[in-house]
Amino acid sequence: MLFSPGWRAPVRQGQVLAVFTLGLLLGGTLTAGVLWLLSGLAAPLPGAVRTGAILAVAVLGVAREAGWVRVPLPQNARQIPQEVLQRRIRRGALQFGFELGTGVRTFVSAGAPYVVALGLLLAHQGPVTTILTGTGFGAGRAVTAAVRYASRHDEWDDRRVTRMPLLTNAIGITVLTALAVLLLLG
Repeated sequence: MLFSPGWRAPVRQGQVLAVFTLGLLLGGTLTAGVLWLLSGLAAPLPGAVRTGAILAVAVLGVAREAGWVRVPLPQNARQIPQEVLQRRIRRGALQFGFELGTGVRTFVSAGAPYVVALGLLLAHQGPVTTILTGTGFGAGRAVTAAVRYASRHDEWDDRRVTRMPLLTNAIGITVLTALAVLLLLG
């Protein structure tokens, strides 16, 4: 559990959420910075080759989400030890958020983040566009925790589950992601 158990806890839930969110933003920003640096390796490739590679990655992502091909996604099967969040909750929340924000700490089940990452790597955009995209990834991961905290109702989880098919239409999200990456090439 990320949050403290209640109002009597030594650390308020809002503080933990803020530190966790900061970690997510920092992690996403760092990953984007690394992608931007590595994208220099793709810069010598002709634009048509890079665009073709991005399209191929996008088609593969859509085919994976549709179940037409089986492509295993990278994952880190380790879990964060409970001690991280129990001993020093602010520091643990920052560490946990940072690791989640990098996108390499846990399994990301959808292909869209990988399509974006490879698209940014191949597109070789400027640092601002790339870093804002990574920061947006971290912010996107923070939304669920923030909405859950703001709702303060246990039935929120039930409502989220019933709406999840709309939120996780992986094929549509992957297609939109691929189109957005191609617009970056524009």
